[in-house]
Amino acid sequence: MSSITFLEFSEFCDELEKISSTIELSSKIANFLRNIESDDDIYNIALFLTGRIYPPWDEREVGIGVGLVYEALRLTTGLKKREIEEIVKETGDLGLASEKVLSRKLQTILFREELTIAYLREVFDAMSSLKGEKSQKKKVRMLMDLFSSASPIEAKYITRLLLGEMRLGVGEGILRDAIAKAFNLSADIVERAYMITNDFGKVAVTAKKEGEEGLKRLKIKPHIPIRMMLAQVAESVESAVMEMGRVAVEWKFDGTRVQIHYADGRITIYSRRLENVTKALPDVVEMVKKSVKSGVILDGEAIAIKDGKPLPFQNILRRFRRKHRISQAVEKIPITVQVFDILYCDNEIYSGETIDLPLHERRKILENVVKDDGNGLKLARQEITSDVRRVHEIFDEAIAAGHEGVMLKRPDSLYIPGKRGKNWLKIKEVMETLDLVVVAGEWGEGKRSHFISSFELACVAENGDLLPVGKVATGFTEDDLEELTELFKNEIEYEEGKKVVFKPKYVFEVAYQEIQKSPKYESGYALRFPRFVRLREDKDISEADTIERVGRLYESQFGMKGAR
Repeated sequence: MSSITFLEFSEFCDELEKISSTIELSSKIANFLRNIESDDDIYNIALFLTGRIYPPWDEREVGIGVGLVYEALRLTTGLKKREIEEIVKETGDLGLASEKVLSRKLQTILFREELTIAYLREVFDAMSSLKGEKSQKKKVRMLMDLFSSASPIEAKYITRLLLGEMRLGVGEGILRDAIAKAFNLSADIVERAYMITNDFGKVAVTAKKEGEEGLKRLKIKPHIPIRMMLAQVAESVESAVMEMGRVAVEWKFDGTRVQIHYADGRITIYSRRLENVTKALPDVVEMVKKSVKSGVILDGEAIAIKDGKPLPFQNILRRFRRKHRISQAVEKIPITVQVFDILYCDNEIYSGETIDLPLHERRKILENVVKDDGNGLKLARQEITSDVRRVHEIFDEAIAAGHEGVMLKRPDSLYIPGKRGKNWLKIKEVMETLDLVVVAGEWGEGKRSHFISSFELACVAENGDLLPVGKVATGFTEDDLEELTELFKNEIEYEEGKKVVFKPKYVFEVAYQEIQKSPKYESGYALRFPRFVRLREDKDISEADTIERVGRLYESQFGMKGAR
């Protein structure tokens, strides 16, 4: 069975790029998937369409950044880096620039090896296996070989794929619908299968070969992370209690989510973005060993603590990022973990997935599983009540302890992976902030001339496009700017005077005085007096706030102003 050529795939992607309708997009992808014979091709294409080479939880990385793409293009074509940068500025996209550069390359390749999806997979796997001092040079050579065999359109999508930006408007919802249409399945069943496996390739292959029953047989597996259930914002304690009746009240901790897997004698810890952060958290591994028996998947919050008080959120992210001198970080930034849910249990207490049990039953299992004796994991306090005054008291206690507010949960709610719904509501003390994608920046002036000191921010359109809403230049400390400049240097696609354009990868949480209508930005909105709150490394850009939410917050301001 022959593999689909990468040229076929690239031409298909070019067709998708011209489509704005989400229904038309999903239908076109469905037709394409339906006609693929090879299971391996279906697996790879399902991932590639969303800009992924591996599932989000897979620790393998190809390790090709903007700089290596520039180098490979320079060596393949004979053009100078400056000339390539000019083309990137002109096109605004390194993928389009690769296409343009390859179409006018200085030397003609006499023999082109046909690229297939299967061959690209082999090369990507080989790249991800390279380690050590000479690995970068080897990767550049491998990428040169690909560019030498590629047509201009193939070069465009090789570049985009390696940088994780296909720019097709194909998000998870569109791919879910496409798989459902391709194999005549319910979109809900496809979505649940994806939320449990976090592998669209596996879901697509299973859908093709085994249909609905096969997808239903996909189960939670320890050491493969599950999408975390999320909360909506409640307007007030009163409205939440009125809507839910009895509520399970928990503190909303000022930390970051962790999912702890302990099975087969092995412990793995995943962040909200499904990244494996186990090596950075040896202290948490020891806590788990002291507190629970093997055979569980727990959901909780990691909090940096000093003198019994939570440290700013940024401290916990520094722990997550640390790859060296971890023991010093453990000593400098101690962590506690508050566990509030259980997703899987396979021991004498319970056997199997627990996500389809109501919260009050999961809580009983959790209380039997976690030994909270002060030496390991903490069992998050939970109280069930319908008394509004009592909820306010718990809220005040959480704020006094340095946390963000409270979570209100329906006692009979199931754990729905990846869903942000009304079964979990959050109430915070401050006005809602926005989580926005950083798309560009500017070098500073004077003593800040060596820092990127302002950043352009964007919300997410329905089709996945990024729509600017303003620039933030306040709220940063000198340490913040130094750290952020170092982080963003690796994501620069091109520079134009003082302006730098980034590969979209990181999310900022920002506060603001108000949202205004503005023709200046593509979104139609502008933030008035935006202020940097923190870098949300726990969030992928797909989790950034949408244009719809910006619009809702804009409208809600008028009610708030009228109430003053």
